[in-house]
Amino acid sequence: MNKLKLIETLKNRCSLTQKEAIDLVNLFFSEIAKALAKGDRVEIRGLWAFHLKRYQSYTGRNPKTGELVHVASKKLPFFKYGKDLKERVDYPAN
Repeated sequence: MNKLKLIETLKNRCSLTQKEAIDLVNLFFSEIAKALAKGDRVEIRGLWAFHLKRYQSYTGRNPKTGELVHVASKKLPFFKYGKDLKERVDYPAN
């Protein structure tokens, strides 16, 4: 499922207008991004959780030239699935 399909599903199931569904999906994802940017953990119990992993800077090597390059420290979002999501995917209801 992609973002457009999610918008369409919300529109049909919740009797929303196209604009309301778009606004709702955009709000949901922007709030998740804001929370992660602040360093907060984002969790929907049983479904999934996002948290940040911090990586230290290091000296790497350009594989093409062999030149040493400095790689800056960074924070990246890390996704972990919940038990309920795992069971829904592994044992889907018919």
